[in-house]
Amino acid sequence: MHKGRLEAFSDGVIAVIITIMVLEMKVPHSIELGALAPLLPVLLTYVLSFVFTGIYWSNHHHMFHAVRHVNGAVLWANLHLLFWLSLVPFVTGWMGENHFAAVPVAAYGVVLLGAACAYTILVRALLALHGADSPFAKALGSDFKGKISIVLYVAALLLAFVHALIACAIYVFVALLWLVPDRRFEKLVARVEG
Repeated sequence: MHKGRLEAFSDGVIAVIITIMVLEMKVPHSIELGALAPLLPVLLTYVLSFVFTGIYWSNHHHMFHAVRHVNGAVLWANLHLLFWLSLVPFVTGWMGENHFAAVPVAAYGVVLLGAACAYTILVRALLALHGADSPFAKALGSDFKGKISIVLYVAALLLAFVHALIACAIYVFVALLWLVPDRRFEKLVARVEG
C-alpha cells in the first residue's frame, strides 16, 4: 500500500489540531497591554502545545520519508497517534484556563504520554513491516530519545500532583530534547536520494 494518503491525511489532521488550538485563545476586550496578563497561562500552554505538535509533525514527516510502504497495521497505529494528538487542544485549553492546576497538568501529561506510546507503537508497526535489517531499522537505532521521553512523561504525570510546575518543566525539557528534527531519518533519506 502506498504511503502518500497516510502522509496527506496526517498532515491535514495535524493542521486542524494547530488551528483549533489557536482558535481557543480568546481576544481581550481592551486595548491596554495589561489585558494580556490574564491570558499568559493560555498563551504559554499554546506555545508548548504548538511546539509538541510541530515536533510530532516534523518527526512523522522525516520518518515516513524513510519508509517505502504501509499496511493496515501501520494505518491503525497512525490513527492511534492522531487520536492522542487530537486531544492536545482540549488539555491545552484546560491547563491554560486553570493556571496550571494539578489535575489539568496531569491530564496534559496523560495525553503526552499517550501520544508518545502511540508513536512508539507506530514505529514498531513500521519495523515489523520493513524488517529488522531494513534501512529504516538501522536509521531508527536504539530510539533512546523515544524511551526516555516516556519515562519522563510518567515522572511528570506523577509529579503533577506534588508540584504542577515541576511537571510542566519536565514537559518543556522533553520538548527541548526533541526540538531538533530526528537526524537519523534525514541521513537515511540523503543516502538513498544521493
